[in-house]
Amino acid sequence: MFKFLKEKIKNWFSKSSKKIEEEKKEEIEIEEKKEKKKEIKENKKVEETKEEKESLFDRFRKKFASVKLNEEHFEKVFEELEVILIENSIAIEVIEKIKEELKKELLDHPIERKKIEDEIKYALKKSIDRILVDSYDLVEKIKEELKKEKPYKIVFFGINGSGKTTSIAKIAWLLKKNNITCILAAADTFRAAAIEQLAKHSSVLGIEMIKHDYGADPAAVAFDAIKHAKAEKIDVVLIDTAGRMHSNANLMAEMEKICRVSKPNLKIFVGESITGNDATEQAKKFNDAIGIDGIILTKSDVDEHGGAIISVSYITKKPILYLGVGQKFEDFEKFDKEKILKLLGF
Repeated sequence: MFKFLKEKIKNWFSKSSKKIEEEKKEEIEIEEKKEKKKEIKENKKVEETKEEKESLFDRFRKKFASVKLNEEHFEKVFEELEVILIENSIAIEVIEKIKEELKKELLDHPIERKKIEDEIKYALKKSIDRILVDSYDLVEKIKEELKKEKPYKIVFFGINGSGKTTSIAKIAWLLKKNNITCILAAADTFRAAAIEQLAKHSSVLGIEMIKHDYGADPAAVAFDAIKHAKAEKIDVVLIDTAGRMHSNANLMAEMEKICRVSKPNLKIFVGESITGNDATEQAKKFNDAIGIDGIILTKSDVDEHGGAIISVSYITKKPILYLGVGQKFEDFEKFDKEKILKLLGF
């Protein structure tokens, strides 16, 4: 800052000393104001970053820390907590369940003031732990089922852009890694680009793909893939389907036909974690229409809230099998309840 002023003064050698002093003082004041603004801005940014990194439980703790937990206060404070839960994309039905369990845990017995934080944390953890449906190891399940019958058939569905085809490729990579043979069925004949995308994955993975022409009957593709797998003694058939909105009756009827023909061992819904309550609503509608057996949530690595994970699991009562955390085949994590609880601050 002072070097800058020195240069200015040199350039003003023709001005009177009084004028120089006045302008020098003015420059200093301007620079000091700039520095002050910069400091305020940086402090604000630090505070905002700190707030963003706060876990769900940290925010709960702040609300409860200075309140005596009788029934009247609980109702009043939970109104504020409800806003926090909604901001974290947790479905209303799930919020009601959390409220019910928290109330039961916290108001049934007196809590010492110094233990209130631990009691709330414990009650919240228990509540969310019960809400999250226990998952299982898909690879191990497939290995067990293959002892009884093959091929093991999995149908994948979800709306457009949810990462369904990439998730299928990740499952194929995982099976290959575990010495389980598989074949891909390009039953998304609604979009030529979808067949091309799956074909690229097939080529990179070195896994065979069965396809028909664009516009062909998707159920026929699934049927041929299963027939081929039986003839070649291939372990698993992974069936891609057209992305469809759960509100489109014709496409949902087509999905039902694919399931009737293929008789899948597993029906997996693929949704985007970052869409929050939209993913929950989609999963619920698909589950009501054709029944789902498991869930894959993509883009979980950029999901700042985690609400969809809790809500989808509770609303459908079905397990989340994997979380997509990137675009590479290996960017796939088995669902771990403890990891989710840790993510939420427990």
